[in-house]
Amino acid sequence: MQRDGGARCGDSGGRNSRFSNGPTAVALKRVGVGALVLEKSEGLRATGAALGLHPNAWLALDALGVSHKLTTTYAPCRNSLLPFGGDAGMDMNLEYIVHRKALLEALAEELPMETVRYSSKLKSIVNQALIGCDGVHSLVAHWLRLTTPVNSGRWAVRGLAIFPEGHGLNHEAHQFVTIGKRAGFIPLNDKELYWFLTNLTSKSSRDLSTVTWAPLMFRFPWDVIIGNLSKGNITVAGDAMHPMTPDLGQGGCSALEDAVVLGRHIGNLIIKNKKLVAGNQVAEALERYFKERKWRVAGLIMSSYLAGWMQQDGSGWFMKFLRDAIFYRRLYGLIFAGIHYDCGKLPCVSSSNSELDNDPRKID
Repeated sequence: MQRDGGARCGDSGGRNSRFSNGPTAVALKRVGVGALVLEKSEGLRATGAALGLHPNAWLALDALGVSHKLTTTYAPCRNSLLPFGGDAGMDMNLEYIVHRKALLEALAEELPMETVRYSSKLKSIVNQALIGCDGVHSLVAHWLRLTTPVNSGRWAVRGLAIFPEGHGLNHEAHQFVTIGKRAGFIPLNDKELYWFLTNLTSKSSRDLSTVTWAPLMFRFPWDVIIGNLSKGNITVAGDAMHPMTPDLGQGGCSALEDAVVLGRHIGNLIIKNKKLVAGNQVAEALERYFKERKWRVAGLIMSSYLAGWMQQDGSGWFMKFLRDAIFYRRLYGLIFAGIHYDCGKLPCVSSSNSELDNDPRKID
């Protein structure tokens, strides 16, 4: 990190590596630290048609200063959970569903043009700080010796349906659940409909132009709690730290939280020293960051897996009892209460501080 650029937000080009580097770079910029995002692709990538933004994500976007760009285009919606059999299930507020690319572009607009270096073909990085935002199959996480994410035994297919003359549906998100399957659709606007299907059956497939197929991976929560999420001036964020199943819709939301928390600890370090510093103090700030995040994201991983397992797995009387009498009536509200989490604000770091503006030392 340096005043004019350099906090490496690495992207090794993994399947799910396209998201967390953007908010991380914006958060660092907000506290006066320029970041260099190393991106393997030739331009802005937006794998995945849409992204659900729950209240916790919106609080993070407020802290990053970009939420206003999306509220003018997207409206909040209600999320209804219905069993395939027919009886009405439970409702929850999704807040917003947005085009993934629109969110990435809103974040990219906050960064100087030179922040993102596309077509980066890395063999090694010599840096004083590195934030691995390189997805589920993160090379940085591997270097930190975090355990490899495991397959949940389910796969998901997601896509975007386009109706040139309009779909005529209300702005409501609907989900349908039966044993082994979970499906849903959510209007993004009058002509576009985001849809998804998850299934217990594993099979080979490939991505189409408007469809994304993927096995659902996650990292065991205890590996996040006891694993090395940081070593010296190297750490991870987003899916590189905490890949999880999509059953709470918290993968992208938690990555936004990561960015704000990381930015806050770096910003507080700058305020404390009245300038950018290098070495052990940065390592200590990164350690405070992952200590704050590990219990939160471990809980999300566990809750997401539990929500998916309870809603899709098993058809016997015992699983039916657990699902209907325990999960929906007792646990559902508690599990989804986590979507209202507030990750906090970014500190105000004065840009007029001459020591900070002119400090030639790097924390990159």
